[in-house]
Amino acid sequence: MLIVMLMVLGLPLGGLYFFRIYENELVQQTERELISQSAVLSASFRQLVRNLHHDKNIYGKMLTSLPPESNTYDPVVPTLSLINPIEPSRPEAQPTQIPADELAQHIGVLMRQVMLDTQHITLSGMRLLDINGTVIAGREEVGLSLADIPEVRRALDGHYAGAIRQRISDEPPPPLHSMSRGTYIRVFVAFPVLENRHLQGVIYLSRTPDNILKHLFAVRKKVFIAFICLLGLVVALVLLVSATISRPIRELIQQTERIKQGEQKLLEPLKNPVTYEIAQLSESFAGMSQALAERTDYIRRFASHVSHEFKTPLTSMQGALELLQDHPDTMPAEQRQRFIDNILADTQRLRQLVNRLLELARADALEPSRQHSNLHAVLDALQNRYSERGLQLSYTDLPETILAIAPDALEMVLINLFENSLQHAASQLEISAEFYENTLQLSLHDNGTGVSPANRNKIFTPFFTTRRNAGGTGLGLEITLSLLKAYGGKIELAQSEQGALFVLSLPLSRLNKPVLL
Repeated sequence: MLIVMLMVLGLPLGGLYFFRIYENELVQQTERELISQSAVLSASFRQLVRNLHHDKNIYGKMLTSLPPESNTYDPVVPTLSLINPIEPSRPEAQPTQIPADELAQHIGVLMRQVMLDTQHITLSGMRLLDINGTVIAGREEVGLSLADIPEVRRALDGHYAGAIRQRISDEPPPPLHSMSRGTYIRVFVAFPVLENRHLQGVIYLSRTPDNILKHLFAVRKKVFIAFICLLGLVVALVLLVSATISRPIRELIQQTERIKQGEQKLLEPLKNPVTYEIAQLSESFAGMSQALAERTDYIRRFASHVSHEFKTPLTSMQGALELLQDHPDTMPAEQRQRFIDNILADTQRLRQLVNRLLELARADALEPSRQHSNLHAVLDALQNRYSERGLQLSYTDLPETILAIAPDALEMVLINLFENSLQHAASQLEISAEFYENTLQLSLHDNGTGVSPANRNKIFTPFFTTRRNAGGTGLGLEITLSLLKAYGGKIELAQSEQGALFVLSLPLSRLNKPVLL
């Protein structure tokens, strides 16, 4: 999109730049043509001098500042540019006190008709000057001096000179011609006639450059071809934008429609996303689809487990109540009391299940806060409580560490794991830590009965417990897992020869620079 916008922005700027370059090229083309005409007229002038003067090597004014003539080619290249300031209109010719000599006047008469015939074809203004800058041939200004004009003065010193001057026309130009500066300028060139370091005269020509619009009309076929090329470029850009943005988005829409209609379960990443941003969008959609699918499966399994866990005590309570209702007077008191005790136990279990489900719901919906917790402070607060219950905590080698997790969430995670150790007859719990990138791997190893190989893959399943008769709900580890997920952590059950070994990955805070002691 950046490339497309830059190209759209560059079109008008490029058009203006093209007009300026093209207009400048027309000026240089005009200067080049005037140089060619001057070279031909200069050659004719020298030939007439050779024919009319017996010593053709000494006629004219000797210019000692010029290098000797050689047989090598020495072309005159255009030097004018519209970048340079435009000179004022050409000054008027002035009377001269030094008349031209007879040979110069005679050559002017001989070349006058040649210059007029040439002017009918080239449309150039032509003046032939003698060695003093006096006009000896031309339609007007014959006998007047142009020696004070800068380009003529430089030509009288033996050097080619050119100038772009303002053009004043008696008639107003057409409105469209105001787009081109070529309408208001005229190109002047002063070409010295040199023969063996002698200045014999000056060819002074001028012409208005071609108007750019007129010239574009003359080459309208090429302009039309350029327009077709630009149109093709625009179409290519449109197709590029369509291929890089529209097509991948349409593919995403088609996949979402198939998922909506049940024809597809998961949103798959695009095979050819073309651009990095579309690839990110595709990966994000696929990740979101995967997360929603996992969440849906979790809710379905969770609902199944909840219904099963609630159904068992409710069924037992219903059966006991039906027996009490059917035999209110005939049932022995001892049996009646046993049924009432069972109903109370099932009621207590349902209450405990409800409380744990509320804790799990809060853990699942927990929004992580920006609070930090000190690991040592949380462990110190729990040590006395659990030492009184027979579980000794050992963490003397732990470094002072600040974790990016709220203190109450960290405390709940550790309490669930400590309770799990107590329930499995543990009396000693060793806590160690290891830093890994931006996380702290906290290991909790107890000396209890541990987890059997058959149950290792089930302990993180909701409602799975080996202590159902003792009041276990099987939600402690699920609550722990949800709390850790909320803060970007995780928990794993590692291999151990004795007892249970849980490894927690906890995010480190930026407030500390951990160093193992």
